[in-house]
Amino acid sequence: MFESFDAILLARIQFAFTISFHFIFPAFSIGLASYLAVLEGLWLKTGKQLYMDLFKYWLKIFAVAFAMGVVSGIVMSYQFGTNWSVFSDKAGPVIGPLMAYEVLTAFFLEAGFLGVMLFGMNRVGKNLHFTATVMVALGTFISAFWILSVNSWMQTPVGHEIAPNGQFVPGESWWAIVFNPSFPYRLVHTVTAAYLTTAFVVGGVGAWHLLKDKANPHARKMFSMAMWMAALVAPVQIFAGDLHGLNTLEHQPVKVMAMEGHYDSHPDGAPLILFGIPNSAEKRVDYAIEIPKLSSLILKHDLNAPLAGLDTIPDADEPPVGIVFWSFRIMVGIGFAMLAIGLWSLLARFRKKLYDWPWLHRAAIVMGPTGFVAVIAGWITTEVGRQPYTIYGLLRTADSASPLAAPAVAASLVAFVIVYFAVFSVGTWYILRMMKTAPHAHEKGVKSTETGPVRTAGITPGLAQKNAPAFDADEKGEA
Repeated sequence: MFESFDAILLARIQFAFTISFHFIFPAFSIGLASYLAVLEGLWLKTGKQLYMDLFKYWLKIFAVAFAMGVVSGIVMSYQFGTNWSVFSDKAGPVIGPLMAYEVLTAFFLEAGFLGVMLFGMNRVGKNLHFTATVMVALGTFISAFWILSVNSWMQTPVGHEIAPNGQFVPGESWWAIVFNPSFPYRLVHTVTAAYLTTAFVVGGVGAWHLLKDKANPHARKMFSMAMWMAALVAPVQIFAGDLHGLNTLEHQPVKVMAMEGHYDSHPDGAPLILFGIPNSAEKRVDYAIEIPKLSSLILKHDLNAPLAGLDTIPDADEPPVGIVFWSFRIMVGIGFAMLAIGLWSLLARFRKKLYDWPWLHRAAIVMGPTGFVAVIAGWITTEVGRQPYTIYGLLRTADSASPLAAPAVAASLVAFVIVYFAVFSVGTWYILRMMKTAPHAHEKGVKSTETGPVRTAGITPGLAQKNAPAFDADEKGEA
């Protein structure tokens, strides 16, 4: 049945499917971990129970999202060995140590403090618990740091040497590999996207509950904090994205050609194609709606600056233009929609109507999941735009795959689709169910051993209960 399918294409589809599922959860947990640290910090500073209620409300959601992120990411490492063994063999001396650093720093940091963060609220002091929350947030950032360093090296490979056996090996300095030319831009752009994604989820949940009860203080605080994030960070993200685009033009010009839909070179200023249908067979964008010379102004800051097109590139080196063209526009469109919501919220705040404009709240609900769409669209732009290479300009995708038959890859792909949809659909449903319930005063956190007998090594239940510090006074509203 699957003999007519290409094994490499199936392997690419499988990797795209699994990483798309996985990317959703870290994009949420990176931002949510930082949001939890902010909430707990504000609670410690102000003593307001409201912040602790919100902390406990989102802590439960974070626990589920973090768990699904870990589970969905496990299979990624196995695919490098099963479907992409040639790539693993050739690039392993470079990317292997970087991935090991991610485990030794970020994963150990998260694993060491996650239990305290989730279950230690009534077992450790307030300051230690806050430290654990900050460490988990820091761990998610460090994890993103190393993963994006690996990906950026694959996009802009430097600092390596090629051994006689064809392997990529480190050169004189690891710093050149880690801090490769595209890494700083990709790190800022991706992490900021994670923060915005979380902000719009929080804002959407707050808006949902404001429509039901605009006097709900927890919903008001959530919505207000999220809209501040949208108003302040969305412009920063657009600016960071522009810098990232200029860096991509310098180091991966073919990707930019595909993003812009420039099949032809423009010696006296390139137009910005807003919409159209890329036609790679005829080398043109059909039904193009464009603004003359604006692409040159954006990319070169000169209306008449020349820009090369895909006509200067061999057909075998072109990425799939249609996919890159539209994924880029989806990402950019959502970015400007986020900016519009942020500006709308500033107007409402200025007029003291932030909690009284239902259409703003409805728009925030609609925008709630769009951050996930934007990060997936951005990932597609980055990865598909790199084709036909796994290591840009040096190792082709066709030369990176394992020598597998198409039916074997297809069988595992079908299994992944079935299992992922079954498992993660339930998890997502459960998260949405928790979000549907409005936060309230004296919110209960993740259930810990306080609900039953405490049995830890060397500590009797009575002594553990007696020595538990904790947040009991605050939970009674005394702080």
